[in-house]
Amino acid sequence: MSGYQWLIVALCTFMNCLDGFDVMAVAFTGPSVTEEFGLSGSEFGLLVSAGLIGMAIGSMLLAPFADLVGRRPLILVSLALGTVGMFGAAMAPSVTVMGVCRLVTGIGVGGILASTNVIASEFSNARNRGLAIGIYTAGYGIGATAASLVAKATVGGDWRIVFYAGGFGTLLALIVIAVVLPESVAFLEQRRPAGALERINRTLARMRMEAVTEAELDRAATAREGAEGRSSGWLKQLLAPTVLLWLTFVTIMFGFYFVNSWTPTLLVEEGLSEGAAVTAGMAISIGGTVGSVLYGVAARVRTPRVVLIGFSLLSAAMMIAFIVSTSVLWLGFAVGVVVGALINGCIAGAYTVGPPLYPANVRSVGMGWALGMGRIGAILSPTVAGLIKDAGATATQLYVGAALVVGLCSLCLVALRRHDPESAPGTAPVKEPAAV
Repeated sequence: MSGYQWLIVALCTFMNCLDGFDVMAVAFTGPSVTEEFGLSGSEFGLLVSAGLIGMAIGSMLLAPFADLVGRRPLILVSLALGTVGMFGAAMAPSVTVMGVCRLVTGIGVGGILASTNVIASEFSNARNRGLAIGIYTAGYGIGATAASLVAKATVGGDWRIVFYAGGFGTLLALIVIAVVLPESVAFLEQRRPAGALERINRTLARMRMEAVTEAELDRAATAREGAEGRSSGWLKQLLAPTVLLWLTFVTIMFGFYFVNSWTPTLLVEEGLSEGAAVTAGMAISIGGTVGSVLYGVAARVRTPRVVLIGFSLLSAAMMIAFIVSTSVLWLGFAVGVVVGALINGCIAGAYTVGPPLYPANVRSVGMGWALGMGRIGAILSPTVAGLIKDAGATATQLYVGAALVVGLCSLCLVALRRHDPESAPGTAPVKEPAAV
């Protein structure tokens, strides 16, 4: 992979930072927001879920437009929505207004994630795809760590500063992406908009690849027609792997968003100071940055799906170890780093396993719907946790329950083996001539 390809991965990573900052902005300001608006556990869970519902809407309803008008235009629109939503939450006079702003922010983030995941995959070669997606996913941990640092600096002060910081970060991303990010070569080959050949060759030159001709694009399009005859009814033909991928995302995101959304609030109620609880959450975020890259390195050696099975089982075990070790602060923080590494590695794994299941012409919608369905787990996680907590469940009981859900992911991945082109050499993936 050329330096330019890694630059594209870096841009996608930057945008993924926004997801980490966004989710953890709510988590780290949870105690202050709850106090200011007088929220119960279930009401705070609903506030968290508002953003996750928006992400589901953005992933499922906006993602198809990435396959129609392009990855780049959708990202720009989504960044604009995210900017408006973050600034709106910072200025919200009531929890209702804040919930609406969280919904708008979530829609923007959902559109960003559905497109950037595909772009990072399409600009990577097969050997480095796992590593590239691992780096991309590490952006979540970087953004979450940034949110924790801002939140820690504002403990006892104005929690709204965290959301202002997120708004300025999203606005910066909008400007940078508008100037730097190219359209996906795979999309340009597939849709052939006006000036497609010139745009493709300009991008290929930056990637240090040979230029293509109009005739070569025509031959590639002819070859695709046969393959797309098989893939036109992609949902019916790929129903089994699609459902398994959805379940993989649901179970992983359930645990992921539980850990990232509820940890600071639960630890405060377990007796830790607000500063110590934020530090524990920051330990999880720091671990997440390392774990995503660790997954990518492992995926260069072993099949990504197999690596993901190991990460999901270890995540479940370490989640339980974390909550029973927080009474010893240094041990709890150390285990928290491991939990963050493993659960973020699971997200990287899901992002890596998903795209190869779909041909280019439906890759954004395929991954967008997978992300959207995964948000069901993300939405249920904080809401169900809030309801169970109000019913009297302890932090340990909540963590054990979430760990069991994460463990179920491994069963879905075992069943996915016969459908995964990288796991079953005898099962050929849908072929698509591509310049990259």
